[in-house]
Amino acid sequence: MAPPAMSTEKEQAIDDWLPITSSRNAKWWYSAFHNVTAMVGAGVLSLPYAMSELGWGPGVVAMLLSWIITLYTLWQMVEMHECVPGKRFDRYHELGQHAFGDKLGLWIVVPQQLIVEVGVCIVYMVTGGKSFEKCYTVACPDCNPLRTSSWIMIFAAIHLLLSQLPNFNSITLVSLAAAVMSLSYSTIAWAASAHKGRVADVDYGKTASTAAGQTFNFLSALGDVAFAYAGHNVVLEIQATIPSTPDKPSKKPMWQGVVLAYIVVAICYLPVAFVGYYVFGNAVDDNILITLEKPRWLIAMANIFVVVHVIGSYQIYAMPVFDMLETFLVKKLRFRPGLPLRLIARSLYVVFTALVGIAVPFFGGLLGFFGGFAFAPTTYYLPCILWLKIMKPKAFSLSWFTNWFCIIVGVLLTIFAPIGGLRSIIVNASTYKFFS
Repeated sequence: MAPPAMSTEKEQAIDDWLPITSSRNAKWWYSAFHNVTAMVGAGVLSLPYAMSELGWGPGVVAMLLSWIITLYTLWQMVEMHECVPGKRFDRYHELGQHAFGDKLGLWIVVPQQLIVEVGVCIVYMVTGGKSFEKCYTVACPDCNPLRTSSWIMIFAAIHLLLSQLPNFNSITLVSLAAAVMSLSYSTIAWAASAHKGRVADVDYGKTASTAAGQTFNFLSALGDVAFAYAGHNVVLEIQATIPSTPDKPSKKPMWQGVVLAYIVVAICYLPVAFVGYYVFGNAVDDNILITLEKPRWLIAMANIFVVVHVIGSYQIYAMPVFDMLETFLVKKLRFRPGLPLRLIARSLYVVFTALVGIAVPFFGGLLGFFGGFAFAPTTYYLPCILWLKIMKPKAFSLSWFTNWFCIIVGVLLTIFAPIGGLRSIIVNASTYKFFS
């Protein structure tokens, strides 16, 4: 059952104020760099490490298969945005409600979407802070070091300002800068690795000595790969900003943007993963920029690029959360829409993500855990389930088989990847420092 149509001018005015539906004049290339910013996260820097735990054969298969499956499920999301004539599903949960009913659809989609978006914001708080710290130590090795928590607070201060930008179209320049930076630091990561050349006595064997350790590391690495392709949580919200008419539906410009974004994703991901692993083997760190210590100026620059990119990514993932938060406050709790509400609600969210990031600053293990637990469902198979429910492809047709294949792969990822990630957290817990 679709959500009821807007009944009053007041409700329409609220919709015009909410971040997702307030501006619908985006160009197709906006969607390209929003999607690049959403997808090419700091996770790309952990791909050589994931390759080292997977090995050449499974690693190459996981990287390419993930790219193909997630492009297919992203296409499904774009197609389903206007699958009902005259209606636009502007938010992921609205599509879920159309497929499963108002209540069940909300409970299926919203918790998963929130885990992904809030999880990404927290992880990016840590990444931004640590990259700031890395720039500082590389640029000034003799200076007194600051605590990681101080750098996370500096990073959060930037977001207290940027979070007041009202909607997706208003963060277009931030997103463009972030997309350019992601391409730049990915290129630095693989080009600097290639320039360094294959290290002497490179070892492509597994780092763990026991079969159990190798298995758990393998599963955790699958989570890292799943995390790297997780831009689907914001795709309908991005498409909602594109104008649409019966003659020119939004799916055409959106798909153009998605294809361009996915070409950029391939250019960023595959060379970093394969060249990084080829050069360093299993000696690579869970962030390849740490392994690449020289040239210092280049690594400092790459870390600055990471900071700029993560600033944009945080905003892209925070915007749907702001939308949910403001919808709840205005429609359910009857707060008056306006600047004071937006200022307080968004600032509290930024402070919350910063505090959690400061308290739990261990980055690599969290990626594997979140990657399988929350990203796999919303990226790999929830779109396929929605497609089967809404579009009803003929049983045993190519579309039917393709969707079931994606669902099986995604469910296996959801079950196994968090196990590896959780074990990684448990094993490394002794080295973790809270509030470091």
